[in-house]
Amino acid sequence: MPANWPDLTWALVLGWLRHPGLSIAGIAIVAYLAIRIGAAAARRFEREMSRGTGPDLIERTKRAQTLGRITQRALTVIITIVAGLMVVEQLGYNTSAAVTGFGVVGVALGFGAQTLIRDLIAGFFMIAEDQVRVGDSAVVNGQGGLVEEVNLRTIVLRDEQGTVHVFANGEVKTLANMSKDFAYYVISVGVSYEDDPDRVVQALNDAGASMMEDPAFQQHILAPLDVYGIDAFESDRLVVKSRIKTVPQKQWLVGRELRKRIARLLRERGIHSPTRQITFVETIERKKPAET
Repeated sequence: MPANWPDLTWALVLGWLRHPGLSIAGIAIVAYLAIRIGAAAARRFEREMSRGTGPDLIERTKRAQTLGRITQRALTVIITIVAGLMVVEQLGYNTSAAVTGFGVVGVALGFGAQTLIRDLIAGFFMIAEDQVRVGDSAVVNGQGGLVEEVNLRTIVLRDEQGTVHVFANGEVKTLANMSKDFAYYVISVGVSYEDDPDRVVQALNDAGASMMEDPAFQQHILAPLDVYGIDAFESDRLVVKSRIKTVPQKQWLVGRELRKRIARLLRERGIHSPTRQITFVETIERKKPAET
């Protein structure tokens, strides 16, 4: 071993740091800054879309959040892959051969990953067609919940009990969005045949009008209560049906308060819902006589 090997080692290290080392550090810094700039641009896009007022503010905000998250994640993946290839090239490896090899492997995996490709394509059209957004209340394949994430491969729901449900986009057979543009809350009231239907309809209209005049609720209501009238004849009651139009995701808040006011007005005006009579029939099971 030469006597000056520490000097030679140090010289080699310094030489590597001056050329490929500095280049790799520069690539890492530029990639990090590009990811940070992309994230800041996505957040600014969300803020710009969320400004202003109007009934479509909630819809714009949901759309912006969904597109912002998708764009940020896609940009991070692309920048990371490109930076990784540049670092490999700085280390002296031929990246063109690696890219060609990745292409061949990708084609081979494509035949075995048809489910993944189907999920990605379904997710792309789900986002492009604005079918569902982050923050929507939706029912996916019969499971209801609040949409927490919309990805190219999966959609994530959280139900009212806090359970998280993850669905592959290619497996989504039915999707019902309960909070897009507007919502309706439907109320059916059962009253006795002896009550005047007109008095019942008037009570419902008065309850709806009181909601429209209440500052705490009028901002959530898009149209006055629409009373259809008698919707069904049941064995012991008349069914009067109505609905009220609200902004997305406020239908339950408005509906619960409206039910409370309708119940109070009906009670004050002497209109009572008939009580269902339940008859219990006592049965005696007789044993079958043994055959002889």
